[in-house]
Amino acid sequence: MTTSHSSGRKRDLAAFFNPRSIAMVGASERSSWSIGVAGRFRDYGYAGKVFAVNRNGNDAHGYPGFKSCKDIGEPVDFAYLMVPAEVTLDALADAADAGIKHVSILTSGFAETGDAGVEIQDRLLAYAEERGITFMGPNSLGFANISKRTMATSIPTRLPVLDGSVALLSQSGAVVAEVCKFAHQQGVGLSFVAATGNEAQLGLTDVMDYLVDDPATRVIGVFAESIRDPQAFRAAARRALAARKPIVIQKVGKSDISAAIAQAHTGSLVGDDKVFDAVCRQFGVIRVESIEELVATCDLMSRMPPLAQPGIGVVSISGGACGMFADQAQAAGVVLEQFTPQTQARLKEVLPEFASSLNPLDITGAVFRAPEIWEKTLPVVASDPKVGMVAIINFMPATEKELAGLRETVMAMGRGFAACGKPGIVVLPTSQPVGAVMTGIVKEAGLPGLGFGTQLTVRAIAGLVQWSARVANPETTATAHPAESAPASAVRPGTEREVLDFLASRDVPVIPAKVSRSAAEAVAFARDIGGKLALKILSADIQHKTEVGGVKLNVEGDDAVTAAWNAIDASVRQHCPQAAIDGIIVSPMRSSGVELFVGTARDPHWGPVLAVGLGGVWVEVMADTAVRPLPVTPADVKDMLGSLRGARLLQGFRGSKPADLDAVAQAVARIGDAALALGPDLLSLEINPLLVDGDRVEALDGLCVWSQA
Repeated sequence: MTTSHSSGRKRDLAAFFNPRSIAMVGASERSSWSIGVAGRFRDYGYAGKVFAVNRNGNDAHGYPGFKSCKDIGEPVDFAYLMVPAEVTLDALADAADAGIKHVSILTSGFAETGDAGVEIQDRLLAYAEERGITFMGPNSLGFANISKRTMATSIPTRLPVLDGSVALLSQSGAVVAEVCKFAHQQGVGLSFVAATGNEAQLGLTDVMDYLVDDPATRVIGVFAESIRDPQAFRAAARRALAARKPIVIQKVGKSDISAAIAQAHTGSLVGDDKVFDAVCRQFGVIRVESIEELVATCDLMSRMPPLAQPGIGVVSISGGACGMFADQAQAAGVVLEQFTPQTQARLKEVLPEFASSLNPLDITGAVFRAPEIWEKTLPVVASDPKVGMVAIINFMPATEKELAGLRETVMAMGRGFAACGKPGIVVLPTSQPVGAVMTGIVKEAGLPGLGFGTQLTVRAIAGLVQWSARVANPETTATAHPAESAPASAVRPGTEREVLDFLASRDVPVIPAKVSRSAAEAVAFARDIGGKLALKILSADIQHKTEVGGVKLNVEGDDAVTAAWNAIDASVRQHCPQAAIDGIIVSPMRSSGVELFVGTARDPHWGPVLAVGLGGVWVEVMADTAVRPLPVTPADVKDMLGSLRGARLLQGFRGSKPADLDAVAQAVARIGDAALALGPDLLSLEINPLLVDGDRVEALDGLCVWSQA
């Protein structure tokens, strides 16, 4: 059972996708759509009853004809509507009167055409909800539940039907048809296919959620133009992660975060597409960039368990192939660690003297004279404690003639894999169709599967590694934002000091400071604090203090404090005569450590998000940030910090003190919680910088931007 985002009513999608009888409404021997739907029933071997419904009640495609669904005279599970847009509502009413509860609408001419179409589509939805109908579309090519041989679709098929465990979903019917075609070309079998169209009621997320529980599906592949129900997407992705069922998605379309928060740094650093990347990373969803990569990654994921180790052991007969794989692996972030000394010593015992023991491992063309080298080498590579998966780069026979000369080599590869005890794959050097000869010898030799070219396979492996790590560490993340579901804090910090004081109340470490209203008061504070000081203007009307002369650093001594205080006061009043000035902050000077930027923003689609990056001026120069939806755990934050290009600065770069990452992660997570506690009127909370000096972590500056500011 699943809940559609269009209402709170429970929908039985198991019944929806398994109809025992179907009415083809608009069936005609002259309609290419009707011919296509009837052809799918025969291609897949649908065993249920089919009825042709049309204006004249004519038989069509060998199915009995009726003028209406009501005229059929027996219960019908499903109606597939192929009538013009202007009579679709009438056809839906006829189906409802006949007791049909499940419908797919092929017809276009609705919301995709503009405002008038939106109005008609809304009437369809309202009527369906009123009559208790669950429907897919309009503008939908329907579905094929291939594993069950139940379908109502015009999505083209290629024969023979290849059964498998990959489900493919798309909002675009044309795209899913191409994905299916490429999958068939590569010998990838499918369990389920659907094109959701306009998603007036049922959408991608509903079908994703259904497939999480489908025993025939091991991986869910998705092509999306937009995610129309972010919370449902999160819920389905979370369930899929818990079920160890990968979701692989190609999502097109990029847009900036709303202009309402562009006034804060975080808005320009996040962006909608970067937020979607963060959502995918948070829930273990693998994002890909092409149809080919979608199919290659789904195929690999359908045959692989989560990897126990991220390292890949690579073996080839070609040094050039090894180099290409290594280059692609570095670009994709795939780990190719060198073998342990023990592994290298064992490899030298089984390889020719002129072969290396590096990873990737070039075992040379000697295998053509001695195929048993595969059987000796692969188990040794697999036994390395750093290796979680073994990959062979080798060409495979595509014709009977090639097979005659390579059979023993391929069979030896199979015996070698069988002795590994770890997941593996054979990587074709180039992307090429996988025909019957290749498929046959793969099955005969017991090979674990094929990768469609070096680049596609490496990117697929990168997705597998990413997903495996998420499965191994499924940090519990709240479905919604619990701090926002409670009443927002009555505090509404405006000035820098108010922001820091609020953070301190939420157990975020902040720099000690005092607010002076005169130069003499600043001198008295300076004597209490001691050492070099930083003086900064305090005003809710001034965000960029240095640009108006509102900051003085490394100030020491009574005379220097007096001069600095007077200089700040005069400069700010000159540059910002209308600004309300609350005083000048006096705080200890911090001159060592790494400055981080921590900011929250409110994405109009995905809600509150957190960005972390290098702080100070570097946040604008490098834009090196990592993003996650809120709330975050300290473990999430450590993962974010590790993904930064500047991560080495926190690890003790060139003799500096390594940061206490646990303390940093705790502080950043608390900043995220503090932002949530301030409620939905908060557009952005920024800490720039959050200073990290060994085990000392302090927020030095804070800014809040409010929706009504």
